[in-house]
Amino acid sequence: MTQKETISTGHTFELPAKLSASIVGAVFPADSGDVAALLPTGLEPIRATRTQAAVTVLAVSYDRVGDDTIDPYDEVGVLLPAVETGTRTWPYLSALRRGVSGYVYTLPVSTEQARAFGVDIWGYPKLVADIDLRDEGKTRHATVTADSRHVLSFEARRPPTVPAKLSGYNYTVKHDQLLREETRLSGRAGIWPRHRATLRFGAHPVGQHLAAVEIDDRPLYTVAASCDFKISAGSEARSQTLDDDEIQHS
Repeated sequence: MTQKETISTGHTFELPAKLSASIVGAVFPADSGDVAALLPTGLEPIRATRTQAAVTVLAVSYDRVGDDTIDPYDEVGVLLPAVETGTRTWPYLSALRRGVSGYVYTLPVSTEQARAFGVDIWGYPKLVADIDLRDEGKTRHATVTADSRHVLSFEARRPPTVPAKLSGYNYTVKHDQLLREETRLSGRAGIWPRHRATLRFGAHPVGQHLAAVEIDDRPLYTVAASCDFKISAGSEARSQTLDDDEIQHS
C-alpha cells in the first residue's frame, strides 16, 4: 500500500520512499552501557560481540530521491544497532544481520530539503551541515561541520560488492512515539571483516556526546553498497520477545 506525504518545503513523496545511493560505512564495537544510555525507551543494543554493542557510521551520497522530488544530497549517519526490548540477539551473528539497522542517533545532511524530508515524515534527527564527502580510489572520506564546529570525521576503505537484496529496520522517535521503518535494498553490496576505517568526533555537541562512548578503533567490518532502496512509512514499534532470527525473516 502506498501513501503520500507533503513536507514543509512543499515537496510531496510517495511512500515507501524510493532512493538511489552510494554507501560506504563501518560497524565498530562499542561499550554496551554507553550505547544503551543513548537509546530511547523500548530499545536495547544488539550483542555485537560477547561483551560489546556497536556503533555504525554510514557515509552516503544520494543521486536520486523519490521521483527526483528533491535534489541529490550527501549525509553521514551515526546509527546504534538495536532491537526492541526483549528481542534475543546473538554475538557476531546479530552484528552481521543488524549492523546497519537500528536507532538513528544523528543524521547530518547537506541540504534543507533533505532535512525536511527526513524530519517531517519519520522524525529522523537530521541537521543541515557542511559535508565534505569524497572518494579517493577505494577509500571514502567524510568530514562533517555544523554551526562552524566539527561534528565528526570518518574514512573507510570500500569492500568488494556482489549483487544483493537485503532488508532491515530503522528506528526513530517522532512526537514522543518510537517508530520502526522497514528498509529494502536492491543492487550491489558487500562487507569485509576487520577492514580499515577511522572515526573521530569533534567539539560540536553531537560529537561530544558520541565521543563519550567507548568505541574500538578497529571496526568489526566495513560495508559498501551501490543500490536502490526503499524506506516505508513509520509504524509504531512494539516490544517483542522473539529471536533475532525470527524477526529478520518475518
